[in-house]
Parts: sequence; C-alpha cells; structure tokens
Amino acid sequence: MTAKKVTVTNPTGLHARPASDLVALAKTFQSKISLSNGAKTVNAASIIHVLTLGVKSGTEIEVIAEGEDEVAAVDAIVKFVEELKD
Repeated sequence: MTAKKVTVTNPTGLHARPASDLVALAKTFQSKISLSNGAKTVNAASIIHVLTLGVKSGTEIEVIAEGEDEVAAVDAIVKFVEELKD
C-alpha cells in the first residue's frame, strides 16, 4: 500500500469536471485507488463517490493505492490535484 496526503488548492475545490478527470485518471491504473477526507474513504474510480467527499479548496485529502502500479498511481493523482486549476 502507498499513500500520500495532498491539499486541494483549486479555488473551487474538487467539483464535477475535475472530479470526472480524476476518476478517468484513476481508471488508467491497475491498482485500487481510494481518496480519504478525514474519516471518509471512497473509491477514486467512482464519480459519485468522489463527489460525496465534498472536497473544497484548502482541504487535505489522502490518496491511497494498493496494487502492482500503486506508487505510480499515487504520484499521478497527487500531481493532478496539485496542478488542478479551473
């Protein structure tokens, strides 16, 4: 298992469009990828689940992956979140 924390700096948070892009990115990996916002952890490959996290600007989330390409998956998702601009 590989995990990293990242703070969402996008002024509008992780709303529908970037969440959709994040889900598409997560689906390109073999690993099971999850996002955690405090006590709630969801499947990063599900748009509904990602949106239920309600991630706003300034929120720290944890990206967790488990599988054969887990390091690459976590690095790619963290980079996506860090570079997210509306």
